[in-house]
Amino acid sequence: MTSPHKPRVLFVCLGNICRSPTAEGVFRARAAKAGLAVEVDSCGTGGWHAGEPPHPPAVKAALRRGYDLNGLRARQLTLADFTAFDHVLVMDRRNLAEARALQPKDGATPQLVLGYAPQHGDEVPDPWYSGDFDGVLDMLEAASDGLIAALQSGKPAGS
Repeated sequence: MTSPHKPRVLFVCLGNICRSPTAEGVFRARAAKAGLAVEVDSCGTGGWHAGEPPHPPAVKAALRRGYDLNGLRARQLTLADFTAFDHVLVMDRRNLAEARALQPKDGATPQLVLGYAPQHGDEVPDPWYSGDFDGVLDMLEAASDGLIAALQSGKPAGS
C-alpha cells in the first residue's frame, strides 16, 4: 500500500513579502499542530521583490503570534507551480486574474484563500498599504483552519 499524497499548497499575493509569506508561515504552523503533513510555499504574481525577505512589519506581527517567517524569500509565480501544487490560493481578485492568465489547462485552478474563511469576505487586503498586519493574520489564521479542516475531511472549500 502506498502512503497518501501530502497536499501541496501555494499561497500567492502581489510581491510575496506580506500576505503570502504570512499565509505560508501561519498555515505551516497550524497544519503541523493539527498533525497534517503538507508541503507549502508562497510566491508573488510580480517578481520585483524576488530574493528579498518578508516585509519587516509582517515578520514582527507574525512573531508576536508565534509564526516565524525568517528564512522565507520572495519569488515569482511560474507556470510550473500549477502542476507542482494541488492548491493555488490567492489573496485578492487581482492576484486571481493574474494567476488565471498564467494557468495551464491541466494545472491547479487558482482560488481565493478566503474561500476557506468566508466570514472574512473574499479578499485579504494588502497590509503594505493599510498597515493592518494583525487583521491580515486574523484572516489567514481562519483561512488556514478552514483549509486544514477541508483537507482532513477531503472536501473542497464551500462544501
